[in-house]
Amino acid sequence: MDVRMKRAYDPPARSDGYRVLIDRLWPRGVSREKADLDEWDRELAPSAELRKWFGHDPERFEEFRRRYVDELRDQRPRLSELRRRAREGTLTLVYGARDSEHNDAVVLAEVLRRGLPGR
Repeated sequence: MDVRMKRAYDPPARSDGYRVLIDRLWPRGVSREKADLDEWDRELAPSAELRKWFGHDPERFEEFRRRYVDELRDQRPRLSELRRRAREGTLTLVYGARDSEHNDAVVLAEVLRRGLPGR
């Protein structure tokens, strides 16, 4: 299964395969043409409340991860579809956050690779 992550501000590449933006908000200053996305899946993004609570604070990341995984439990059909795409070729999760280690794409990539953890 080939799941990759890439900032929306980085140039797209052929090696990205299927590119899906997983943020609820469109990345500032990035045109749709420049983003070169196959899909924008707002439903997989963390809720507005969770996103605001987290505020990209690395100290809150573990709790953010737990809460976001709980939200993803309601997205099983969508997760299955993305897993299928990752098995058939490369899937690149596109995100806007500056921090490449503490963001929703990191959590979603783990869930796609390993499945949803037990409660």
